[in-house]
Amino acid sequence: MYCDGLGWSVLAEFANHDGFDGAMLGNPDAPYHFEFTVTRIGGAVPTPTSEDLVVLYLPSVQEWQRRCESLVAVGFTEVASSNPYWSARGKTFQDPDGYRVVLQNASWP
Repeated sequence: MYCDGLGWSVLAEFANHDGFDGAMLGNPDAPYHFEFTVTRIGGAVPTPTSEDLVVLYLPSVQEWQRRCESLVAVGFTEVASSNPYWSARGKTFQDPDGYRVVLQNASWP
């Protein structure tokens, strides 16, 4: 879902490492990645709030529009941001677990 919606790739995966499975997602040329993990026993119940955000700055209007459309196409829902700052030049999307991604049509200073 995140790969298709944001244009990322699966950079690495692991299984049953001390009871956890996971995947690292991102752009292979970027100096960062996102790691998603799940425990095989028990597990945490997702408890996101409206302020738990991943914010991505996309300065190109075309790229921003394309990513906004992609997130909706793969199952994210556009939601109102609790902080009006993010609505001025961006859009907020929520995944099925309730976690939020803000796509900001701006450059990071």
